[in-house]
Amino acid sequence: MKKLSKKLPDSPGVYIFRGPRRKVFYIGKATSLRMRVASYFRRDLIATRGAILVGMVEQAKTIDYVETDSVLEALILEASLIKKYQPAYNTKEKDNKSFNYVVITKEEFPRIMTMRGTELAELNLKPKTEQLKAVFGPFPQGGVLREALTIVRKIFPFRDKCKALSGKPCFSAQIGLCPGVCSGAVTKTEYAKTISRIKLFFEGKKKTLIKNLERDMKASAKNLKFEEAGKIKRMIFALNHIQDIALLKSHFPRSSALSPHESASFRIEAYDVAHISGTNVVGVMVVLEDNEPKKSDYRKFKIHTSKNDDNASLREVLERRFNHSEWPMPKLIVVDGGTAQVNTAEKALKEWGIMIPVVGVVKDEHHKPKGFLGDKTLIKTHDRAILLANSEAHRFAIGFHRQLRGKLK
Repeated sequence: MKKLSKKLPDSPGVYIFRGPRRKVFYIGKATSLRMRVASYFRRDLIATRGAILVGMVEQAKTIDYVETDSVLEALILEASLIKKYQPAYNTKEKDNKSFNYVVITKEEFPRIMTMRGTELAELNLKPKTEQLKAVFGPFPQGGVLREALTIVRKIFPFRDKCKALSGKPCFSAQIGLCPGVCSGAVTKTEYAKTISRIKLFFEGKKKTLIKNLERDMKASAKNLKFEEAGKIKRMIFALNHIQDIALLKSHFPRSSALSPHESASFRIEAYDVAHISGTNVVGVMVVLEDNEPKKSDYRKFKIHTSKNDDNASLREVLERRFNHSEWPMPKLIVVDGGTAQVNTAEKALKEWGIMIPVVGVVKDEHHKPKGFLGDKTLIKTHDRAILLANSEAHRFAIGFHRQLRGKLK
């Protein structure tokens, strides 16, 4: 089976150890199926994972796997398969009652929360009127599940704790994570659609969900509800480009590998826009990895939308860049400009469910750096790299603009 593990794809997914007669022994998720499964055949397995899993590996006969588009979807598929097969070694590693679950309450405006197995067992003893509308799980790792819900909530804002129709927006509503159930900003029918979409996602039916969203988007556009159509379009984009770096960084053992779309180095991407009075508008992306320019990853963009709006041009460049989910993900984004440019980038990333910090390099009247906007710790740690990235972006943008302008003369 060591040879088999080398043939597995270097991508996220779920792996299944099977014993005699294809009995399911153990189910797990991975950022890299190849590296994660290979880790079970290391000499230090007993020290890192314990004697129980060593025994499982020794008895296993085959390994199956299912690739997923993201670690988040691997997490959901893992829970679904554990529920279906009840693998002996998953429950030996951890008591069923300490597993975590996602629940949807049975209310006029349902809440979405996490529960431990013990809480769920107690709730099931209560009258039917207090039963739950849906339960998803079990999820072996509570921390990973909470971060996964944060990603889902950025795409589909939902109610968790606030009092429905209280008249005042809760804190989550103020930061865009609750649709306004508390303040009456969303109707029962509208919110039911959100719950239905979340339910489909946790059932692992992403393709069906996207198909339904595309249908709703077309219907909204046909009825001239362009704001609603745009909102749904952003949901579809976010679902197709789920970025789950938080799930990758903190909660997978050191023996597992990075996703092929996450750089092992500290990758900084810097963006700039160049034009003269709205003509020959271009945007660029430059890349630094571990403080060194990586020119093979530099990219040029001819701006197609607004010709005299730097913020709209920046947003277009970012959207086109993040359409390339096969490119390595940065750990820091640098933009040229002040509050407006930083806000534009942060707003766009939030809409797409991408959690990457943004730093702005503020310039004086001579276009010389005079300060930074953003996370102070990141700025202090990477100030020289940020300035170099910004300088490279400016140089690259001006060069591309002059090249384009020369061709059009």
